[in-house]
Amino acid sequence: MRNAFIRTLTKIARKEKRIYLLTADLGYTVFEEFREEFPERFYNVGVAEANMTGVAAGLALSGKIVFIYSIVPFVTYRCYEHIRNDLCYHNLNVKIIGVGGGYSYGNQGQTHHAIEDIGAMQSLPNLTVVSPGDPLEVEWATQAIAFRPGPVYMRLEKSGEPILHKKNVSFKIGRGILMKEGTDLTLLATGSMLKNALKVAELLELKNLTARVISIPTIKPIDMEIILKAAAETPALFTIEEHVLTNGLGNSVAALLMENIKKKIFFKRIGLPDKFFKEIGSQKYFQRRTGLSEEQILKTICKFVKKKGKNEHAH
Repeated sequence: MRNAFIRTLTKIARKEKRIYLLTADLGYTVFEEFREEFPERFYNVGVAEANMTGVAAGLALSGKIVFIYSIVPFVTYRCYEHIRNDLCYHNLNVKIIGVGGGYSYGNQGQTHHAIEDIGAMQSLPNLTVVSPGDPLEVEWATQAIAFRPGPVYMRLEKSGEPILHKKNVSFKIGRGILMKEGTDLTLLATGSMLKNALKVAELLELKNLTARVISIPTIKPIDMEIILKAAAETPALFTIEEHVLTNGLGNSVAALLMENIKKKIFFKRIGLPDKFFKEIGSQKYFQRRTGLSEEQILKTICKFVKKKGKNEHAH
């Protein structure tokens, strides 16, 4: 995903001279092309993420479109006050790019795990929150946020993610994307979990169940229309996210359903427990550790949704 981001940003920067890119001692073997092509618009500020946020605010106040980039915990939690007071309060044109969503940096330990960022960032006024599900969504989202007024937070996986879309779509901030039709249940997935959700949908077909799969690349503003349509047309909804369940996609969808749905519908959030892990391991290891592997998600869903023709859906 990070390669798709920088490749797209470099293309935009060739036409839009206001684009600036700042990083905090990161991006080696990633930003060389941008740095060599636009040396006057690239700054490595060193291990000083809070200062980077302040520099970005100053550049934005002078009319620039500024992207700041670092590993998720360092560009969000470490800079939270600066993001709130410098960027969001003044509604500045700064795009915060966090790489390593969820357990992408699982083998670097808890300091590098990004499991609370969506909840923290979506609570800030004026801030748009984006969580693409594959490299194509990263490309489309980068193009969209570059020219979207105001601050944006975009959460990326690390690298090596597969392309999941079979064709281009009309991508818009605040819109979900229908990936697969289905009538028995709906899977609402964001970020790394889009791949897992599509695989789970395939496995459900072997159990005579059809799952509608919807990618949610924008957490804030969230797509009310596509979610409420799914709630009206399928009897069960599941959110799937590599993020703690205390706040994030699942809570946003739950609030939406509570305020707008009058009929009886089954809803369940699938995500991370509210805890830290002391061990280290790969992203796949932590997904298995927390119930987010494809087989574990399938098992969770099958606890609540029965096969067609034998039992009606659980409520």
